[in-house]
Amino acid sequence: MRIGLRLFIAFFLIVGLAAFFVMRVFVNEVKPGVRQAMESTLVDTANVLAVMAADDMRAGRIADGDFARDIAQAGQRDLKARVWRFPKDRIDYRVTITDARGVVVYDSTGQDIGRDNSRWNDVYRTLRGEYGARSSPETPGQTERTVMHVAAPIRDGDRIIGVLTVAQPNHSIEPFITASQQNIMRRGAWLIGLSALIGLLITWWLVRGINRLNRYAQAVAAGEPVPPPKPRNDEIGDLGRALEAMRRKLEGKAYVEQYVQSLTHEMKSPLAAIRGAAELLQEPMADDQRQRFAHSILSQQQRLTETIDKLLMLAEVEQHGWLQKRQPVSVDALMAQVVEDAAGSAQSLEVTLTASAEDAGLVVQGDAFLLRQALGNLVDNALAFSPPQGAVQVLAQQQGDLVRLCVRDQGPGIPDYARERVFERFYSLARPATGHRSSGLGLPFVREVARLHGGEISLEPRAEGGTDAVLTVAVG
Repeated sequence: MRIGLRLFIAFFLIVGLAAFFVMRVFVNEVKPGVRQAMESTLVDTANVLAVMAADDMRAGRIADGDFARDIAQAGQRDLKARVWRFPKDRIDYRVTITDARGVVVYDSTGQDIGRDNSRWNDVYRTLRGEYGARSSPETPGQTERTVMHVAAPIRDGDRIIGVLTVAQPNHSIEPFITASQQNIMRRGAWLIGLSALIGLLITWWLVRGINRLNRYAQAVAAGEPVPPPKPRNDEIGDLGRALEAMRRKLEGKAYVEQYVQSLTHEMKSPLAAIRGAAELLQEPMADDQRQRFAHSILSQQQRLTETIDKLLMLAEVEQHGWLQKRQPVSVDALMAQVVEDAAGSAQSLEVTLTASAEDAGLVVQGDAFLLRQALGNLVDNALAFSPPQGAVQVLAQQQGDLVRLCVRDQGPGIPDYARERVFERFYSLARPATGHRSSGLGLPFVREVARLHGGEISLEPRAEGGTDAVLTVAVG
């Protein structure tokens, strides 16, 4: 099971179960809470009515006195009330009064007059000066619907002369209980759903950072040049920075070892030539021979200098797993600058150098200096392999999300065996005019610049002779 799914399930279980149990507690507490509130109201009502009925009870006219008449009138009222969202049209109270023996002497419904209620808990306890209340089935033998009875003593001074009981069916408050429970369940469902959404978002946020770190680590292990994960101010960010620091140290050590070996290998030949020429110069020889050996020393020194400079330039771009500076670069201005830089070499080699773009106003995003150096390398190669009176063209056109920079020459072309090897470090072909080889670092440099700009470099032979060196660069 993936870590993201584990995190989500764990979060959802913790929050969801907690919300569920809390919701169940609320739901289970609604019914007793409402009934307790109703009982408290009945206590107040019973005691108020007991005081109001005391005069008629003492005078022996409780069944047909003012109190009985008032209760009857109250029972006939149309309340036209709306409690919360439920209508209430009549009074649900039932009032019964028993004498000191517990016999019913008044019943607002007229049903139980003369019945002995002295054994009922409400009457029994009240006659003994205690708080009396009970909950009994509305219909004997059926426990689904119950009625709450709350009693209060009717006093003549300190003597209890009767008991007034107020009864209210519990089903009269069931709509409120059901509505409250449904409301709690509905809001609880929203709470659980919101918790799941928050858990999903938190899991996605954490897993996204972990996945980025994982992809970065795998790319580093595979030797791919990739930028480090975006900085974060948390433990994942700290781990990413630690991995990047470790990568830089390990790659830096391996990079230095590799380049020291490469540079040492490439320096052996020119140093051997310089040493041989220097030893021969110590011997007596003709002036023309001395001049030839001195020129050889200068030539080898120039070769060493060029190799070191280009190696340093290549090392700089290869060490960057991503483009350090990105800004809009005008393709027209870039080609014009490259042509201007190479104009002197083209003139001395008697080669015509021109630039043109199929689409005016092309702009790419990248490093102007690196693009200029890369395109300049391609132009230098094209000039070096072009015959006198030849032509080199720098062309540009947009293809989808890429801009295609093409340097076209009329040289002898590249042999098939060397088509891929020319991108290896220190591999180069002899120039037709001089037979000399370059440092072999120009095209590897161009390939790295192309990679940094989201493109590539390719050498395409032309049917009529010559080569198209095509550098593609991403527009955005």
